[in-house]
Amino acid sequence: MPLTACWRFLVSQPSTKSFSSITKLLSGSKRPSANSRPAMATAAMDSSSICKLVLCGKSSAENEIAKSLKNNNTLKFPDNGQVSVLLQSEIDEPHKGEFFNIELFMSSLSTNQFGKFFIWSPGLFSTHDVISHNFHELPIGTVCVADIQYKGRGRSKNTWVSPIGCLMFSFSVQMDDGKVVPLLQYVVSLAATEAIKDVCDKMGLPHVDVKVKWPNDLYLNGLKVGGILCTSKYNSKKFNVSAGVGLNIDNEKPTTCLNAVLRKLSAAGLLRREDILAAFLSNFEKLYGLFINQGFQTLEELYYRTWLHSGQRVIIQEKSADQVVENVVTIQGLTSSGYLLAIGEDGQMCELHPDGNR
Repeated sequence: MPLTACWRFLVSQPSTKSFSSITKLLSGSKRPSANSRPAMATAAMDSSSICKLVLCGKSSAENEIAKSLKNNNTLKFPDNGQVSVLLQSEIDEPHKGEFFNIELFMSSLSTNQFGKFFIWSPGLFSTHDVISHNFHELPIGTVCVADIQYKGRGRSKNTWVSPIGCLMFSFSVQMDDGKVVPLLQYVVSLAATEAIKDVCDKMGLPHVDVKVKWPNDLYLNGLKVGGILCTSKYNSKKFNVSAGVGLNIDNEKPTTCLNAVLRKLSAAGLLRREDILAAFLSNFEKLYGLFINQGFQTLEELYYRTWLHSGQRVIIQEKSADQVVENVVTIQGLTSSGYLLAIGEDGQMCELHPDGNR
Protein backbone atom coordinates (compact mmCIF):
# COMPACT_ATOMS: atom_id res chain seq x y z
CA MET A 1 0.00 0.00 0.00
CA PRO A 2 1.50 3.39 -0.94
CA LEU A 3 2.78 5.76 1.70
CA THR A 4 1.61 9.34 1.95
CA ALA A 5 3.78 11.91 3.68
CA CYS A 6 1.87 13.23 6.65
CA TRP A 7 2.48 16.86 5.78
CA ARG A 8 0.91 16.27 2.38
CA PHE A 9 -2.00 14.44 3.92
CA LEU A 10 -2.78 17.06 6.51
CA VAL A 11 -1.95 20.34 4.80
CA SER A 12 -4.47 22.27 2.73
CA GLN A 13 -2.83 25.01 0.72
CA PRO A 14 -4.35 28.47 1.18
CA SER A 15 -5.96 29.83 -1.94
CA THR A 16 -6.59 33.43 -2.85
CA LYS A 17 -8.14 35.07 -5.82
CA SER A 18 -8.98 38.62 -6.71
CA PHE A 19 -12.45 39.25 -8.00
CA SER A 20 -13.03 41.98 -10.56
CA SER A 21 -16.31 40.59 -11.83
CA ILE A 22 -19.46 42.63 -11.67
CA THR A 23 -22.27 41.54 -9.44
CA LYS A 24 -25.80 42.86 -9.29
CA LEU A 25 -26.82 44.45 -6.03
CA LEU A 26 -30.25 45.13 -4.67
CA SER A 27 -31.50 48.68 -4.42
CA GLY A 28 -34.23 50.24 -2.36
CA SER A 29 -35.27 49.88 1.25
CA LYS A 30 -39.03 50.40 1.34
CA ARG A 31 -41.66 48.22 -0.21
CA PRO A 32 -42.61 50.08 -3.39
CA SER A 33 -45.74 49.78 -5.44
CA ALA A 34 -46.04 47.03 -8.03
CA ASN A 35 -45.09 49.48 -10.76
CA SER A 36 -41.99 50.75 -9.02
CA ARG A 37 -40.43 47.72 -7.34
CA PRO A 38 -36.66 47.98 -7.31
CA ALA A 39 -34.95 46.11 -10.10
CA MET A 40 -31.57 44.46 -9.86
CA ALA A 41 -29.01 47.20 -10.44
CA THR A 42 -25.49 46.58 -11.68
CA ALA A 43 -22.64 47.69 -9.47
CA ALA A 44 -19.14 46.59 -8.60
CA MET A 45 -18.67 45.09 -5.16
CA ASP A 46 -15.61 46.40 -3.39
CA SER A 47 -14.50 47.24 0.10
CA SER A 48 -16.44 50.52 0.09
CA SER A 49 -19.77 48.99 -1.00
CA ILE A 50 -22.77 48.63 1.26
CA CYS A 51 -23.56 44.97 1.72
CA LYS A 52 -27.14 44.03 0.84
CA LEU A 53 -28.89 41.33 2.85
CA VAL A 54 -32.30 39.91 1.93
CA LEU A 55 -34.27 38.30 4.78
CA CYS A 56 -37.11 35.83 4.50
CA GLY A 57 -38.79 33.02 6.36
CA LYS A 58 -40.57 29.77 5.68
CA SER A 59 -43.54 30.76 7.84
CA SER A 60 -45.22 33.93 9.07
CA ALA A 61 -43.33 33.63 12.37
CA GLU A 62 -39.93 33.84 10.66
CA ASN A 63 -41.14 36.64 8.40
CA GLU A 64 -42.15 38.64 11.48
CA ILE A 65 -38.62 38.19 12.82
CA ALA A 66 -37.28 39.45 9.50
CA LYS A 67 -39.43 42.58 9.71
CA SER A 68 -38.27 43.26 13.26
CA LEU A 69 -34.60 42.86 12.36
CA LYS A 70 -34.99 45.27 9.47
CA ASN A 71 -37.03 47.87 11.33
CA ASN A 72 -34.68 47.89 14.30
CA ASN A 73 -31.54 47.95 12.15
CA THR A 74 -30.25 45.05 14.21
CA LEU A 75 -27.80 43.22 11.95
CA LYS A 76 -24.14 44.24 12.10
CA PHE A 77 -20.91 43.46 10.29
CA PRO A 78 -17.37 43.28 11.66
CA ASP A 79 -15.46 46.56 11.81
CA ASN A 80 -18.75 48.47 11.58
CA GLY A 81 -19.16 47.56 7.92
CA GLN A 82 -22.19 49.05 6.23
CA VAL A 83 -25.19 46.80 5.72
CA SER A 84 -28.55 47.40 4.06
CA VAL A 85 -31.40 45.02 4.90
CA LEU A 86 -34.35 44.20 2.66
CA LEU A 87 -37.24 41.78 2.93
CA GLN A 88 -37.79 39.25 0.18
CA SER A 89 -41.15 40.85 -0.54
CA GLU A 90 -39.37 44.08 -1.44
CA ILE A 91 -37.36 42.72 -4.33
CA ASP A 92 -38.00 41.21 -7.71
CA GLU A 93 -36.92 37.59 -7.39
CA PRO A 94 -34.09 36.94 -9.89
CA HIS A 95 -35.40 33.64 -11.23
CA LYS A 96 -32.92 33.40 -14.06
CA GLY A 97 -29.20 33.60 -14.41
CA GLU A 98 -26.63 33.20 -11.69
CA PHE A 99 -28.65 34.37 -8.69
CA PHE A 100 -29.75 32.04 -5.92
CA ASN A 101 -33.48 31.40 -6.30
CA ILE A 102 -34.97 31.87 -2.84
CA GLU A 103 -38.46 30.72 -3.78
CA LEU A 104 -37.15 27.51 -5.35
CA PHE A 105 -35.12 26.78 -2.23
CA MET A 106 -38.00 27.49 0.16
CA SER A 107 -40.37 25.29 -1.84
CA SER A 108 -37.90 22.39 -1.50
CA LEU A 109 -37.15 22.92 2.20
CA SER A 110 -38.74 20.37 4.54
CA THR A 111 -36.98 20.91 7.87
CA ASN A 112 -38.40 21.73 11.28
CA GLN A 113 -35.71 24.26 12.19
CA PHE A 114 -32.67 24.63 9.96
CA GLY A 115 -33.05 27.04 7.05
CA LYS A 116 -36.51 28.29 7.97
CA PHE A 117 -35.01 31.72 8.60
CA PHE A 118 -32.95 32.63 5.57
CA ILE A 119 -30.52 35.38 4.55
CA TRP A 120 -29.30 35.89 1.00
CA SER A 121 -26.80 38.34 -0.46
CA PRO A 122 -25.65 38.76 -4.06
CA GLY A 123 -22.16 39.46 -2.74
CA LEU A 124 -20.52 39.92 0.64
CA PHE A 125 -17.24 39.33 2.36
CA SER A 126 -18.16 36.25 4.39
CA THR A 127 -21.38 34.40 5.22
CA HIS A 128 -19.58 33.12 8.31
CA ASP A 129 -19.22 36.66 9.62
CA VAL A 130 -22.93 37.37 9.13
CA ILE A 131 -23.85 34.37 11.29
CA SER A 132 -21.13 34.66 13.94
CA HIS A 133 -21.44 38.42 14.49
CA ASN A 134 -25.23 38.30 14.74
CA PHE A 135 -25.60 34.97 16.50
CA HIS A 136 -27.77 36.20 19.37
CA GLU A 137 -30.03 38.26 17.12
CA LEU A 138 -30.85 35.42 14.73
CA PRO A 139 -32.92 32.27 15.32
CA ILE A 140 -30.89 29.09 15.80
CA GLY A 141 -30.75 27.32 12.46
CA THR A 142 -30.53 30.54 10.44
CA VAL A 143 -28.82 30.04 7.07
CA CYS A 144 -26.92 32.74 5.16
CA VAL A 145 -26.12 32.25 1.46
CA ALA A 146 -24.05 34.47 -0.83
CA ASP A 147 -23.64 34.23 -4.59
CA ILE A 148 -20.09 35.59 -4.25
CA GLN A 149 -17.80 35.88 -1.23
CA TYR A 150 -14.85 38.23 -1.29
CA LYS A 151 -13.14 36.95 1.84
CA GLY A 152 -14.59 33.50 2.29
CA ARG A 153 -13.10 31.90 5.37
CA GLY A 154 -11.20 28.65 5.54
CA ARG A 155 -9.35 26.95 8.35
CA SER A 156 -6.45 28.84 9.99
CA LYS A 157 -7.19 32.12 8.18
CA ASN A 158 -7.02 30.48 4.76
CA THR A 159 -9.19 32.04 2.08
CA TRP A 160 -11.89 29.98 0.39
CA VAL A 161 -12.10 30.90 -3.30
CA SER A 162 -15.76 31.75 -3.84
CA PRO A 163 -16.76 32.42 -7.46
CA ILE A 164 -20.19 32.35 -9.06
CA GLY A 165 -21.55 28.80 -9.23
CA CYS A 166 -20.18 27.77 -5.85
CA LEU A 167 -22.70 27.03 -3.10
CA MET A 168 -21.49 29.09 -0.13
CA PHE A 169 -23.44 29.21 3.10
CA SER A 170 -23.17 29.35 6.87
CA PHE A 171 -25.67 28.43 9.56
CA SER A 172 -26.03 28.54 13.34
CA VAL A 173 -26.09 25.64 15.78
CA GLN A 174 -26.24 25.77 19.58
CA MET A 175 -24.75 22.92 21.62
CA ASP A 176 -24.53 22.05 25.31
CA ASP A 177 -21.66 19.55 25.47
CA GLY A 178 -18.29 21.02 24.58
CA LYS A 179 -16.72 17.56 24.29
CA VAL A 180 -18.67 16.78 21.13
CA VAL A 181 -18.40 20.20 19.46
CA PRO A 182 -15.22 19.15 17.51
CA LEU A 183 -17.19 16.26 16.00
CA LEU A 184 -19.82 18.54 14.49
CA GLN A 185 -17.72 19.17 11.37
CA TYR A 186 -17.95 15.46 10.56
CA VAL A 187 -21.74 15.57 10.79
CA VAL A 188 -21.72 18.57 8.43
CA SER A 189 -19.46 16.68 6.00
CA LEU A 190 -21.80 13.69 6.02
CA ALA A 191 -24.84 15.90 5.45
CA ALA A 192 -23.12 17.36 2.37
CA THR A 193 -22.22 14.00 0.82
CA GLU A 194 -25.64 12.52 1.59
CA ALA A 195 -27.38 15.56 0.10
CA ILE A 196 -25.51 15.13 -3.17
CA LYS A 197 -26.54 11.46 -3.33
CA ASP A 198 -30.16 12.29 -2.54
CA VAL A 199 -30.47 14.97 -5.23
CA CYS A 200 -28.77 12.76 -7.83
CA ASP A 201 -31.21 9.96 -7.00
CA LYS A 202 -34.20 12.28 -7.14
CA MET A 203 -33.15 13.65 -10.53
CA GLY A 204 -32.17 10.26 -11.94
CA LEU A 205 -28.54 11.34 -12.34
CA PRO A 206 -25.44 9.19 -11.98
CA HIS A 207 -23.92 9.34 -8.51
CA VAL A 208 -21.16 11.90 -8.03
CA ASP A 209 -18.87 10.13 -5.60
CA VAL A 210 -17.79 12.92 -3.26
CA LYS A 211 -15.56 11.74 -0.41
CA VAL A 212 -14.52 13.25 2.92
CA LYS A 213 -10.85 14.06 3.44
CA TRP A 214 -10.18 14.44 7.14
CA PRO A 215 -10.80 16.67 8.87
CA ASN A 216 -12.90 19.07 6.83
CA ASP A 217 -12.49 18.75 3.06
CA LEU A 218 -14.67 17.25 0.33
CA TYR A 219 -12.94 15.59 -2.62
CA LEU A 220 -14.06 14.36 -6.03
CA ASN A 221 -11.77 12.34 -8.30
CA GLY A 222 -8.73 13.46 -6.33
CA LEU A 223 -9.58 17.17 -6.41
CA LYS A 224 -10.94 19.36 -3.65
CA VAL A 225 -14.51 20.49 -4.37
CA GLY A 226 -15.65 21.55 -0.91
CA GLY A 227 -14.69 22.53 2.58
CA ILE A 228 -16.22 22.78 6.04
CA LEU A 229 -15.50 25.39 8.73
CA CYS A 230 -16.98 25.27 12.24
CA THR A 231 -16.14 27.87 14.86
CA SER A 232 -17.62 28.19 18.33
CA LYS A 233 -17.92 30.62 21.21
CA TYR A 234 -18.94 29.75 24.75
CA ASN A 235 -21.62 31.96 26.25
CA SER A 236 -24.18 31.44 29.03
CA LYS A 237 -23.33 27.73 29.34
CA LYS A 238 -23.92 27.18 25.62
CA PHE A 239 -21.57 26.64 22.70
CA ASN A 240 -22.65 28.90 19.86
CA VAL A 241 -21.40 27.29 16.66
CA SER A 242 -21.18 28.95 13.26
CA ALA A 243 -20.87 26.24 10.60
CA GLY A 244 -19.84 27.10 7.05
CA VAL A 245 -19.81 25.09 3.83
CA GLY A 246 -18.34 25.83 0.42
CA LEU A 247 -19.19 23.39 -2.37
CA ASN A 248 -18.29 23.67 -6.04
CA ILE A 249 -21.58 22.98 -7.80
CA ASP A 250 -21.19 24.75 -11.13
CA ASN A 251 -17.79 26.48 -11.01
CA GLU A 252 -14.97 24.57 -12.68
CA LYS A 253 -12.34 26.86 -11.15
CA PRO A 254 -10.14 26.71 -9.14
CA THR A 255 -10.29 22.89 -9.27
CA THR A 256 -13.41 21.22 -10.65
CA CYS A 257 -17.10 21.01 -9.78
CA LEU A 258 -19.93 18.52 -9.52
CA ASN A 259 -21.61 19.59 -12.74
CA ALA A 260 -18.37 19.30 -14.70
CA VAL A 261 -18.25 15.62 -13.77
CA LEU A 262 -21.92 15.16 -14.68
CA ARG A 263 -21.30 16.78 -18.08
CA LYS A 264 -18.49 14.31 -18.74
CA LEU A 265 -20.91 11.51 -17.90
CA SER A 266 -23.44 12.97 -20.37
CA ALA A 267 -25.98 13.24 -17.57
CA ALA A 268 -29.55 14.20 -18.44
CA GLY A 269 -29.53 17.09 -15.99
CA LEU A 270 -27.37 19.21 -13.73
CA LEU A 271 -27.38 20.00 -10.03
CA ARG A 272 -28.78 23.25 -8.69
CA ARG A 273 -27.51 25.00 -5.58
CA GLU A 274 -31.04 25.43 -4.25
CA ASP A 275 -31.78 21.70 -4.36
CA ILE A 276 -28.45 20.76 -2.79
CA LEU A 277 -28.89 23.27 0.05
CA ALA A 278 -32.43 22.09 0.85
CA ALA A 279 -31.27 18.46 0.83
CA PHE A 280 -28.25 19.32 2.95
CA LEU A 281 -30.36 20.95 5.65
CA SER A 282 -32.78 18.03 5.69
CA ASN A 283 -29.92 15.55 6.05
CA PHE A 284 -28.14 17.67 8.62
CA GLU A 285 -31.23 17.99 10.79
CA LYS A 286 -31.67 14.20 10.76
CA LEU A 287 -28.00 13.36 11.32
CA TYR A 288 -27.57 16.05 13.95
CA GLY A 289 -30.50 14.63 15.91
CA LEU A 290 -28.89 11.18 15.90
CA PHE A 291 -25.52 12.70 16.83
CA ILE A 292 -26.88 14.62 19.83
CA ASN A 293 -29.16 11.89 21.12
CA GLN A 294 -27.09 8.76 20.44
CA GLY A 295 -23.53 9.96 19.92
CA PHE A 296 -21.25 10.02 16.90
CA GLN A 297 -20.75 6.26 17.07
CA THR A 298 -24.21 5.98 15.50
CA LEU A 299 -22.82 7.71 12.40
CA GLU A 300 -19.35 6.15 12.32
CA GLU A 301 -20.16 3.37 9.86
CA LEU A 302 -21.60 5.87 7.38
CA TYR A 303 -18.66 8.22 7.94
CA TYR A 304 -16.07 5.52 7.29
CA ARG A 305 -17.85 4.53 4.08
CA THR A 306 -17.59 8.14 2.97
CA TRP A 307 -14.04 9.10 3.93
CA LEU A 308 -10.78 8.46 2.10
CA HIS A 309 -8.53 7.14 4.82
CA SER A 310 -9.40 3.63 6.02
CA GLY A 311 -6.19 1.59 5.93
CA GLN A 312 -4.17 4.49 4.55
CA ARG A 313 -0.48 4.48 5.53
CA VAL A 314 1.16 7.79 6.28
CA ILE A 315 4.53 9.04 7.41
CA ILE A 316 4.54 11.09 10.58
CA GLN A 317 7.41 13.25 11.71
CA GLU A 318 8.29 13.64 15.37
CA LYS A 319 10.91 15.96 16.78
CA SER A 320 13.24 14.34 19.27
CA ALA A 321 15.90 16.69 20.63
CA ASP A 322 17.61 18.06 17.51
CA GLN A 323 16.48 15.24 15.26
CA VAL A 324 13.34 14.58 13.24
CA VAL A 325 12.22 10.98 13.44
CA GLU A 326 9.94 9.53 10.77
CA ASN A 327 7.56 6.67 11.47
CA VAL A 328 5.05 4.84 9.30
CA VAL A 329 1.56 4.42 10.74
CA THR A 330 -1.71 3.02 9.39
CA ILE A 331 -4.96 4.92 9.94
CA GLN A 332 -7.59 2.93 11.81
CA GLY A 333 -10.37 5.46 12.31
CA LEU A 334 -11.25 8.30 14.66
CA THR A 335 -10.62 8.68 18.37
CA SER A 336 -13.47 9.63 20.71
CA SER A 337 -12.29 13.25 20.51
CA GLY A 338 -12.38 13.29 16.71
CA TYR A 339 -8.67 12.98 15.88
CA LEU A 340 -7.15 10.29 13.69
CA LEU A 341 -6.44 6.95 15.33
CA ALA A 342 -3.44 5.19 13.83
CA ILE A 343 -1.26 2.18 14.61
CA GLY A 344 2.49 2.05 14.13
CA GLU A 345 4.56 -0.80 12.74
CA ASP A 346 5.44 -1.65 16.34
CA GLY A 347 1.75 -2.08 17.18
CA GLN A 348 1.58 1.09 19.25
CA MET A 349 -1.57 3.20 18.85
CA CYS A 350 -1.27 6.96 18.36
CA GLU A 351 -3.51 9.97 17.86
CA LEU A 352 -2.83 12.28 14.90
CA HIS A 353 -3.80 15.94 14.95
CA PRO A 354 -4.20 18.33 11.99
CA ASP A 355 -1.23 20.62 11.50
CA GLY A 356 -3.27 23.82 11.91
CA ASN A 357 -3.37 24.69 8.21
CA ARG A 358 -6.43 22.57 7.57
